[in-house]
Amino acid sequence: MDTRQTLLAHCAGHLDTLRAEGRYRDFAPLEKIAGRFPVYRWHRAGGAREITVWSANDYLGMGTHPAVLAAAAGAVARMGVGAGGTRNISGTSPLHAELEALLAAWNGKAAGLIFGSGYTANQAALSALLAALPGMEVFSDAMNHASMIDGMRRSPARRHIWRHNDLGHLESLLAAADPAAPKVIAFESVYSMEGDVAPLHAICDLAERYGALTYLDEVHAVGLYGPTGAGIAERDGAASRIDIIQGTLAKGIGVVGGYVTGEASLVDYIRSTAGGLIFTTSMPPATAAAAIASIRHIQGDAALRRRLAERAVALKAALDAAGLPRLDSASHIVPVPVPGAGRCRAVARRLLEEFGLYVTPINYPTVPRGTERLRLCATPHHDDAMIAALVRALGAVLPAAQAA
Repeated sequence: MDTRQTLLAHCAGHLDTLRAEGRYRDFAPLEKIAGRFPVYRWHRAGGAREITVWSANDYLGMGTHPAVLAAAAGAVARMGVGAGGTRNISGTSPLHAELEALLAAWNGKAAGLIFGSGYTANQAALSALLAALPGMEVFSDAMNHASMIDGMRRSPARRHIWRHNDLGHLESLLAAADPAAPKVIAFESVYSMEGDVAPLHAICDLAERYGALTYLDEVHAVGLYGPTGAGIAERDGAASRIDIIQGTLAKGIGVVGGYVTGEASLVDYIRSTAGGLIFTTSMPPATAAAAIASIRHIQGDAALRRRLAERAVALKAALDAAGLPRLDSASHIVPVPVPGAGRCRAVARRLLEEFGLYVTPINYPTVPRGTERLRLCATPHHDDAMIAALVRALGAVLPAAQAA
């Protein structure tokens, strides 16, 4: 067998299949404009065009906040652009330690640990924790993120999948498990493709009843919910009942990176055993400085969170008034169903090319086939005129797509 030729043929065939199904991923070259978020420049053949982005995960627009930019620039001037090594090899600055302490305190925990991304935080932390004890069993919500699933699969733990937010199913699985087996319940607070929220206290009740450790992913809630923006666990008064709270610096915080917080021994164990931390170059100091500045601003800016919530309500109301479809959502995330991968992709393309609106089409495997959707996120910086323009464009494009 000529491995090279066989592999090339396989890859080409797979890519052809993705294109035929409408699932091939194109990356649009978008230039964020500091001071004008959510306006970006779309670079394409023939020149750049200004567009409005509706699918950014920079939920609060903190990625271009003046205090965040100044903190990053100051750190670059003092310390350069790279950490220069892993955390254990010259890659831990005072800014790294300060950020970890800030994150721990924000979540009401004893310790924190930062990673290069939220994906790595979940993958590394879960794979380490689930290998810590023999016979470990993990109970995972069916809608958990790929990073959590990856971490579970990299461990020897037996995995049980409970139907999304179905506590009856979760309890039945817990009850059927070996009472002596160590257990972890892994779940998210805000589910990014559905926009719904987990019942944290009810899950913690089950964890206490069956002796399970709780692991919560707050990625899509960090900065957005609670009195100081720590997340849904803070909003619902549940943080003290959750053993590990994981989050990201790349969405509400507007920078990049991930973290876990929890009891000191648990976090130190992850720090000491997780390959995704040990063998990875450390976060640049400027990134840590930017994250610190962003968090400190967010903690004191409740008005920004109120504006986010109000804009989400306004977007949902405008879609409803226009008779446009959307999935029920208890959060800032507003999914608009467009079943069919090719159809969903075509709608997104028309919105961008004809109306200057960037909306991401969500296809399999991110969501099940037949449940494709557009994922909208109104930030505090999307004004009424922007919402009206989006609704008009969707009203022009969706009926044609549904008839196709």
